[in-house]
Amino acid sequence: MKTHKNKKIKQQPSFKRGKNYRPSRDPIKVMEQEMKLRGFSKKTQKSYLYYISECLGFSNVGPSKIIEKDVRGYLESLSDRGLSASTLNIAYSALKLYFNQYLRRKFFVNIPRVKDKRKLPVVLSKKEVKSMIKSTKNPKHRCIISLLYGTGMRVSELTHLKMGDIDFERDTIHIVAGKGAKDRLVLLPESLKEVLEGQKSLKKEQDLLFSGRSGKKLTEASIQKIVKAVAEKAEIKKRVTPHTLRHSFATHLLESGTDLRYIQTLLGHTQISTTQIYTHVANNKLHEIKSPLDF
Repeated sequence: MKTHKNKKIKQQPSFKRGKNYRPSRDPIKVMEQEMKLRGFSKKTQKSYLYYISECLGFSNVGPSKIIEKDVRGYLESLSDRGLSASTLNIAYSALKLYFNQYLRRKFFVNIPRVKDKRKLPVVLSKKEVKSMIKSTKNPKHRCIISLLYGTGMRVSELTHLKMGDIDFERDTIHIVAGKGAKDRLVLLPESLKEVLEGQKSLKKEQDLLFSGRSGKKLTEASIQKIVKAVAEKAEIKKRVTPHTLRHSFATHLLESGTDLRYIQTLLGHTQISTTQIYTHVANNKLHEIKSPLDF
């Protein structure tokens, strides 16, 4: 199984089914319907269904017969594979939703969630961002890099961006059904208006802003490759991903004095605590302090 680092999930494993098995009562099918009704993203549905199915296969019994020891054993097996804390917590959330909320099994109260180590995000300097943009000769790639940094949108949101989502009169971009199926508005950078208005004459409102050679939407993997290649060309030694540009957007806004609550809104964070991570990497006050070595 590939880890969540590559965001790929294999086909759902099978589990033991009894003689009286009926497709309409398949616990996985029912759970899939439940998640669709709750508005879960397709990516989350795929991840949750995988871990639920694999846990059932691991236990080799029906869902009504699984006990706490089975779930603990499965989660321990994931840890033994060396999977990250975030991946383990995705599996935990999937199983808790299924057994605790859907099947009303209460043993999850005794199963601890993995403590996720909070690492500080990698942030580029403004000079490094400008270097990336300047070294990008392909106009399409330059626009992608500029939008990721200039708006702070997620790479998945960029792949779904349509021409009609850009409001040139209000200088905003409408993010439709972002993470958590929530809409929000982000800033339209003034420096990108001209190039985007040029696209307006070539595309219809329902057309994707960025598409591949086949006319289909540009994939997240393709954008990740573009960002990585541009960073290498700009000779940036840090590990740069599309999310690095989002981190840099938030940090640079904070350093310029933008209110944290406003940054939270632009990023689409539900909790302010998620946005507060940038207070640990912003250096808007550090330049005013001297190291005791320099006293």
